[in-house]
Parts: sequence; C-alpha cells; structure tokens
Amino acid sequence: MASEKVLIVDDERLVRWSLRQKCEEWGYQVSEAESGADGLRLARNESPDLVLLDVRLTDMNGLQVLERLKLNGDARAVIMITADPQLEDVKQALKQGAYDFIGKPVDYDELRVAVKNALEATQLRSENETLKKEVLQRRRAAYHDVVGESQKMLDLMSFVNKVASSEATTILIQGESGTGKDLISRAIHFESRRKDKPLIVINCSAIPETLMEAELFGHEKGAFTDAKAMKKGLFEQADGGTLFLDEIGELSPLLQAKLLRVLEEQVIRRVGGVKDQEVDVRVIAASNRDLEKAVRDGQFRQDLYYRLAIISIFLPPLRDRREDILPLVGFFIERYNKRFRKSVRGITPETRELLLQHDWPGNVRELKNAIERAMILEDDDLLHPLYLPFSVGSPLSSLTAFEAGSGGNVSSGASMAGGATAEMITVNGKNLPRLSIPEGGTSLEEIERAMVEMAMHQANRNQTQAAKLLDISRDALRYKLKKFGLIHTDEEEAGQPSNG
Repeated sequence: MASEKVLIVDDERLVRWSLRQKCEEWGYQVSEAESGADGLRLARNESPDLVLLDVRLTDMNGLQVLERLKLNGDARAVIMITADPQLEDVKQALKQGAYDFIGKPVDYDELRVAVKNALEATQLRSENETLKKEVLQRRRAAYHDVVGESQKMLDLMSFVNKVASSEATTILIQGESGTGKDLISRAIHFESRRKDKPLIVINCSAIPETLMEAELFGHEKGAFTDAKAMKKGLFEQADGGTLFLDEIGELSPLLQAKLLRVLEEQVIRRVGGVKDQEVDVRVIAASNRDLEKAVRDGQFRQDLYYRLAIISIFLPPLRDRREDILPLVGFFIERYNKRFRKSVRGITPETRELLLQHDWPGNVRELKNAIERAMILEDDDLLHPLYLPFSVGSPLSSLTAFEAGSGGNVSSGASMAGGATAEMITVNGKNLPRLSIPEGGTSLEEIERAMVEMAMHQANRNQTQAAKLLDISRDALRYKLKKFGLIHTDEEEAGQPSNG
C-alpha cells in the first residue's frame, strides 16, 4: 500500500470528492483544499508528495499557487488540472516546474499513470540528491584525515583555509612523498566555493606522454586513429571546479608550454580542434621534486613554475613535526578498528618509543601503512612492537614478512636481529631473505633463534604449523626449541602445544 500524501486543491466540491475517492482507492493519503490560500496553508503544514492543482480558483490563479509552492519548497511534485487548457498556461506551468497538465473532465486512467510517474520521478530525484550529499560528505571527510596538533600543522591549515576561500586559480603544493599533498588539495577544494563542482585528480606520471595532451584537453572525432568520437578533456570535465595535477614535474616540455597557455588565458583547445573554449578551473599542482632545482637544471619551465607558485604550500615531513605522530596513530587505530572490526585501544610503551624514534622517511603514508599492518596481525587490545614493520625498529617483525610469503614487501637494508640487514630476492621462483652482515659481525645463532621464535608466535605455538613455516620437520623444530630454551615445560611434557 502506497503511503505518499496527495493534496487536492480545487474550488469544485464534486471534483475534489471524485479525485479523493480515486486517490484513496489507489492507496494514497489525501487532504483537500477549496481555495489557493487553504492549499498553500495545508502544503506548508503537511509537505505533500504531490499536489493536484486546479488552474482556475476563486481566490487566486493556480499558476500563482504553483509559483509559491515551488518557491517555498512545500510540494515535491505538482500536476495542474483545468477544464479550459490554454497553451500559454501549459507552457507557463511547465516552466515553473509543474510535472504534468491534465484536462477536465478527468480521464482517471490517464491521471493514475501521471500521479504514479510524478511520484516515482520525485522519489528518484530525492534519492539522487541524498546520494550526492552522501558522496560530498564522504569526499569532504578526506579533509578530516589531515591530522595534526603541532604548531606547524595548525599554521598550515589556517593558511590552507585562507587559500581555499580566495579566488586564486593556481596553487602549488610541495613536500616529500607521503606528506599528504592529495589531502591538502581536497581540503582546499571542499572548503572553497567550488565544493559542489567536480574535483578531478590526475597523476601526471601515470599516463604516457603521447596520451597526456588528449587526456587533459580532450580531442575531436577523427583527431587521430583511435579517436572514434569527440571526448572532453579533464579541464572541461572540471569546469567550475578543481583540477589536481599530481606529480606536475613529470610533464613534458611541450605539455608544460600548453598548460601555461591554459593557465594564462583560461582557454583550452581540443586535440584536432580549431577553436578555443573558455574554462573556469582552479588548478592545484603538486610535486615531491624540488621544482626550483628542476628549473635551474632546465627540466621545468621557469615561467610555468612562477605561474603555479603564485600561492605555494610546503608540507613539512613527519620527522619535523614529531608531536603529530601519536595523534596520527590514534586516528589510524580508530579507522582500522572500524574497518577490521577490532577493538584495539592503544599501543604499548615500547611501541610508543619505537614510533617516536623512527625518522619516517615515507612520512604519514609510511606511518599509516605501519599501523594498518600491525592492526591486521595484532590479536591483543594493544599494538606491540612485534608486528611493526622491521624498518620501524622491531628486530623480529621483519621475519613476519617473509615467513608469511609477502613476496618481497620488506624494505631493503632494514635492521634484523643481531644487526644484520635483509632484503627479498627470488631464487628458483621462491622469495627468500638475503642477509648482509655488517662490519661488526653478527651471530647466525641469534638470527636462527629469532626466526624460530617468530615462527612459533605466528603459528600460535603450534609446532606442526611452525615447522611448516620454516620448512623443517617437527622433530627438527623441537630440537631447536630445546636448544634455544624456547619450549615451555607443559609443551615438552605433552609433546604438542594446545594452541593456547
């Protein structure tokens, strides 16, 4: 049974009665008004889904009622009804937002279809608007990923907000890889007047030079062999909004020159086109390269650099704002608790020290990945050093990567137990650790002990599983456990752990 509300506004009592009978028969909730003033009052109080509105009313013209209904947003859809349809009335009603126009005497089969279609159309429009709001909210949520309590970050975000509300059309963001240049670009977009328009993102290093021009500026049909139809470029798609050009330093000299023209004149020309088109686009460029040095080395156009750098934003590396490390850790733990359905409540003191001492060459991205990895592997309600990537400081955690068959995701040259360094190599199709012994030497026995201990921990102290991880027999594993004093008394007596 439908539950939509229909308001009937007509000065003829018999017409109202017959329309009410039919609408209730079709399952709608019905209210009625005999004048335009009563109709407006009921619409304001009840917010009907549909209004059946007579064009000729005793107190005012139905078109005036329609105009006020639309102006106040008191009705989602309006169908006009009249015994004397005039072409000009029909045109005016549709122009003012009426969904349909029905003549008298009413054909109820026609009316039923019109009512059904009007309600479905408004429902779909409402769902689309809700979806757009949700998408916008999710995109704007990226702004809140910019976490920082340090004075550097507070000053930075104050400046970012100022830039966002300005009319600047070119902005340059520079900083090391992983510092969050993409998040700052989103913050600028979603805090600007352009927030309801598109934000288009492209990585300039990810697209071949031969395709980049058509990607940015579009192409006309037949401009080249595969141009089967006209295609709008990213500048056209971003019209009214923001275009984020990541890794701008990777653009070829030819494209740098063409980009400069677009920025200077705010016009683009499609590949194969003969006329210019105006665009209103804010361009945010980003690079982890030192563009000033690239200019000195002749690898980047000086005039383009100066045009982009009218507003420059420099993101500090994480090692220069260490007071933001722990707030970021808390933020990522909360995020991954939701994603992985866990209830980790914090980190151990040892983990805290390791995280604060690490230099984070990969910046916030490296920290995020480290916490994500630890959250996946940790079974406790606190994150322990054991599951941090070994580059962060845990001697044993490096072993987790190749014992789990990670395929070489271990950073080259990171510290292992005994001071050795390890990286992954492929031998006969298998990923294996390659050890590099430091000048001061190391203990093979200590490394072997660490591997056995890690295998037991990863296998939840199940000797059979741990032996499989190390590719040795269970007896050989038990010998090593006794040798290194790693076997528990109850395990030795039982001959097999209880998985507890």
